[in-house]
Amino acid sequence: MGRFLLPSSFTERMKTYLSLDEYEAFLASYEETNKSGLRLNTLKIGNEEWEKIAPFSVEKISFIENGYFYEDNERPSKHPFYYAGLYYLQEPSAMLPAKALPVEEGDRILDLCAAPGGKSTELAARLKGTGVLVSNDISNSRAKALLKNIELFGVRNAVVISEDPAKLAKTFKGWFDKILVDAPCSGEGMFRKQPGIIKNWEQYGTEYYHKLQQEILPHAVEMLKPGGYLVYSTCTFSAEEDEGMISELIEKYPLTVEKIALENEGFDHGRPEWGNGDESISNTIRLWPHRIKGEGHFCALLKKNEDNSVVKSVCNVAYAENSYKGKASKKKDRNENPGRKKLQPETMQFFDKLGFKIPLERLEMRDGRIYLLPEDLPDLKGLRILRSGLLLGEEKTGRFEPSEALAMSLKTDEFDNVLKLEVNSQDVLKYLKGETITGEYGIKQGYCLVTVEGFPLGFGKATLSGSMVTIKNKILPGWRMM
Repeated sequence: MGRFLLPSSFTERMKTYLSLDEYEAFLASYEETNKSGLRLNTLKIGNEEWEKIAPFSVEKISFIENGYFYEDNERPSKHPFYYAGLYYLQEPSAMLPAKALPVEEGDRILDLCAAPGGKSTELAARLKGTGVLVSNDISNSRAKALLKNIELFGVRNAVVISEDPAKLAKTFKGWFDKILVDAPCSGEGMFRKQPGIIKNWEQYGTEYYHKLQQEILPHAVEMLKPGGYLVYSTCTFSAEEDEGMISELIEKYPLTVEKIALENEGFDHGRPEWGNGDESISNTIRLWPHRIKGEGHFCALLKKNEDNSVVKSVCNVAYAENSYKGKASKKKDRNENPGRKKLQPETMQFFDKLGFKIPLERLEMRDGRIYLLPEDLPDLKGLRILRSGLLLGEEKTGRFEPSEALAMSLKTDEFDNVLKLEVNSQDVLKYLKGETITGEYGIKQGYCLVTVEGFPLGFGKATLSGSMVTIKNKILPGWRMM
């Protein structure tokens, strides 16, 4: 190979999977540069508007309606639109699983292995602010990155958790309408993009990850309602982890493999002969790097039968008990409800400025911070929760400080004091770097919503001196442009 050497055991296996012509095309794809993609946040912007304001290439991804390729010399992560949460940078084929889940408004959805948030942010956008999205990742550090991406996208109805699936299942048994499991896998589909993964593959192989998948998936099935849908996906080509895993699931649990309502000439179908021979496995989708502009993925859509009998879990109990470190910290009563406890007048005055109603019965206060909870949550006591719903802000003595998450969830007509900056304004860069900005802006004193081309970047606090306005920057240090 030109840029790196693929393991011989990997290439020999791939030779058995593919015809000679396809195998040669597969190997040749590793000589090409990987394609980079972004996916629009449809909570904030649609394709037509994006294509009018896009500061870089707008080549559509054929199998993702709101997906676009960008060129290697472009840096979308450095553009103000990235900080406004208009898009998520994501490998193109990795956009498929969230699209494959048949999301309906009002659904209860679980993204079980969610970090860093590419799939959760798309699922949240498709919910359009309705229902509830529970985004979980067992790694606490990765879950923090997940939380930031959800808040950057302006999601109001998400719960971010960092727990073992076994523990989640005790709280959410039979609760979810839809579940996405983008499972930890051997990552063969990422060899071209991240050659360093090859060393991990050589160390662990496919068997290690197959066992991990066997431990995770029974809990996902347990949390799914009868009649609900589960998407299982990997970024590997290993039949053991793909068709083999689906074969095991449909043999042990009341699940059927459904057709995925997405079509593209570059798609291949799963091979029943690589599993247990069940013809329904051909309903699964495989993405190969020589057939599409992407790295590769496997995706299956499963429906849980109305017969809710579930075979005894094959989970390894030691994994369930030991695969995360630490225990939930003891906290004050999480159910202290500001709807029953009088909020400060300053807080209510701020809420009156918002262009959407704050239902007091769904507010929760913890240590002075006020959260707007999604509707109809079960008791989450004992789980490691990073965020329940939307953090509105924090009460201080005699004042209310709104959060960055609230700012990112707003539209310009939902706040009464908006600073509208153009994308090429130096004030945009100064604001994103955490600096104070000054000018004749024509806004009122007090909190203002700072926007770029009408899209929120965060809050500032304006002080007037004649016609001049000085805006104290309220953007969080971890959200600033470096």
